Amino acid sequence: LSEVSLQRTQLEELMQSLSRSRDENLVVDIEAAVRLAQQQAQLTGSLDPLLAALRSAELRVTRAAQPRLTPLQRAIARDVDRIKATALADTPALLVKLDELVVLADELPVANAVPVARNNETIKRKPDETVSSWWLRLPSVVQEEMRKLVRVSRIENPEAALLSPEQSFFLRENLKLKLLNARLGLLSRQIESVRSDLAAASVAMGRYFDTSSRKTQTASALLLQVRGQLKALELPRVDDTLAALATAAAGR
Repeated sequence: LSEVSLQRTQLEELMQSLSRSRDENLVVDIEAAVRLAQQQAQLTGSLDPLLAALRSAELRVTRAAQPRLTPLQRAIARDVDRIKATALADTPALLVKLDELVVLADELPVANAVPVARNNETIKRKPDETVSSWWLRLPSVVQEEMRKLVRVSRIENPEAALLSPEQSFFLRENLKLKLLNARLGLLSRQIESVRSDLAAASVAMGRYFDTSSRKTQTASALLLQVRGQLKALELPRVDDTLAALATAAAGR
C-alpha cells in the first residue's frame, strides 16, 4: 500500500509538471507573438498585425482550457475591444498637408517685408481730364504719395525686424527643412520627432513671419491641423495582456 501510494504521488507530480510546463510554453509563445506584433504595428502604422496576434492568442488559450489562464483570456478580450474602437489618422492625408506647407513656405511674407506698391493714380494730368479737375485731384494724390514714404508697423519680436534679405532666404529654407524632417519622421513612425519639428516650425512661423497675412494664417491653420491629428497616430498599447501574461508566467 505504501509503494502504491508513493507511485500515485509521483505520478500526480509528473502530470502536474507536464501540465505546468505546457502552460508555461504557451504563455511564453503568446508573449513573444504579441510583442513582435506590437513592433510590426509601430513600424507599419497598421493595427492588423496586433489584432491578428491577439485573436490567435485568444484561440490558443481557449483550446488550452486551463482555469489559471482565464484572467489572460479576459485581458486579451479587453485589449481587442479597445483596439477595435481606436480610430487612426490618415497618414497619406498628413503627408499631403506637409507638402502643401512646404510649398507655402516660399510665399510667406516675413515680418519686416515692404508691402508691394499698388497701381495708384499718377500725378500727371490725364488726356481727357480738365485742368480744374486735375487741381482738385492733385492734393489727394500728393498725400497718398507722402504716406508711402513712411511706414509704421508693429513687430513683436525685435529680431524679426532686423532680418536681411539673405537671412530671410535661409529662414525660409530652415522652415522647409523642419517640415521635410517632420515628413520623414512621419514615414518612419517617429512621432516624437515629428512633434518636435512641427513645434519648432510653428514657433518660427509666429516669430519671423507676418501673422496678419492671409497666407501665413492659412499655413498656421494647416500646421495646427497636422499637429492635432498627430494624437490619432499613437497606437493603443496592450498593457492588460502583457500584465496578464507576466502574472501567468509567475504562476499566480
